Formats: sequence, structure tokens, C-alpha cells
Amino acid sequence: MNPSRFSQIYHYMTLLIVFLIMAIPIVTTLIYALSSSWGASILPDSLSFKWFVQLWQDARFLAALGRSLLISCAAIVLTFVLLLPLIFFVTYYAPKSQKIMNFVILIPFAMPPIVSSIGLMQIYSEPPFLLTGTPWILLGCYFTIALPFVYRSIINSVQTLAIHDLIDCATLFGANKFYAFLRIILPNLRHGVLSGLLLAFSFLIGEFVFANILVGNRFETLQVYLFNMNGKSGHFASAILSSYFFLVMLLSFIVMRVNRKKG
Repeated sequence: MNPSRFSQIYHYMTLLIVFLIMAIPIVTTLIYALSSSWGASILPDSLSFKWFVQLWQDARFLAALGRSLLISCAAIVLTFVLLLPLIFFVTYYAPKSQKIMNFVILIPFAMPPIVSSIGLMQIYSEPPFLLTGTPWILLGCYFTIALPFVYRSIINSVQTLAIHDLIDCATLFGANKFYAFLRIILPNLRHGVLSGLLLAFSFLIGEFVFANILVGNRFETLQVYLFNMNGKSGHFASAILSSYFFLVMLLSFIVMRVNRKKG
């Protein structure tokens, strides 16, 4: 056999195996969510959409989903708005400080969420910072979580551009430097920005530890709702997981379509 042909087959087989390993848990969860009952047999006894119908008719689920979408999107918007001036300053005025920033943005991942949650509860459970149990403390936590994803994605895209040359050319025509960054540099970072926002959203909407410890049922998010409903029915919980997966997939598809149309 031709070595190049053998290499091609090997790569396709490896890709297929990885895809199957990733797809099997998702497919089995979806089948379990669609089954009326599944006992000792290999296949479910019957299929039904009743668990999805119950789920999407549940006002509590819709409220939890709305809260998760609201707090995740708000944290991402806050991250993006606050991060843009910082990225402009770091890349244009202080490029040597990028090493410090690379260390700083990793700090949220250096401490386990359970430890961070206990520390935040100690600080924000008494006046004048009485924030525990409110969405505001969750917004702050989600901001720190989204920061590394968005910063790393944008800064990687910035490093592919001759940012100093582009901004200097714009200033020769009378443009403000930050205005030139917004109108010239930022549109060229679209792919990195969208990738970072998608990664951050996928992580935030599935976050459980901070949401459960800091706000719990007082601001029930999607993952807290899943935890509370876990004892109701395995089929119902599988319907929640399947809906969550398809929501993220739909958002990913929309982002890819937007990238493709504007690319």
C-alpha cells in the first residue's frame, strides 16, 4: 500500500474513533431522554417526546434558562467592554507587560472554585458588601471566569496583525488612536473575538459551583435547576442535558455562519 494512502486512512480512522468516543455519551443521553422507559434491554422499550414536552412547559426551567442566559451574556459583555481598552494599552503602549498579563489572567484557574466560593462568602455576606445570594456576586465571578478565554483569544489574533503600523497609518490621516483600534484593528479580530465569546459562554452557562454556593435557589440558574431536578427522573435530567447541548450547538452554528458570511 502507498505510504501516503496508508497515512490518510490512519488519520481518518483516528478521527472517526475520537468522534465516536465523544458522540456515544451524547447519543445515549439523547436516546434515554427520548425513551418512555428503559429497563434491562439493550434498546429502550418505547420512544416518546414527553420528557422534552414536560421540560419546555415547565415555567421554572424557562426561568432558570433565562437567568443563565442573562448572567452569562452580561458577564461576557462586561468582560468585552472592560478588556478592549486594556488590550489596546497592552499591545500598543506596553507590549512587554503581556508576560505579566498572561500570569494575571490565569489566577482565576489557580484556585479551586469551592475555595474561592468560601472566601467570597466570607467577604460579601456582611455589610457594606452584602452581595451573597444576589446575581451581582455571580456576575463578578463570571467576569473573572470569562476573562482568560476572551483575553487569550483576542490577544492571539492581535499578534497576527501589524498593529503599530496600522494605527500609525490611521493617525497620519487624523484618526484618534483608540478610534483607529476600534474601526481598523477590531474588525480584523472578529474571528478571535467570536471564538473567545463562544468559549466563555459555553463555560459560563454550564458553571455550577459558584452558582450553587453563592446564590443557590435564590437565583436558580440552569445547572442549579438540573441539580435540584436530578432526583425527579433520569429521563427528565437527560432531557435537560440534551437541551443544554443543543443550545450550545445552535449558538456555535450561528457563530460559524456569521464568521463565514463576513470572512
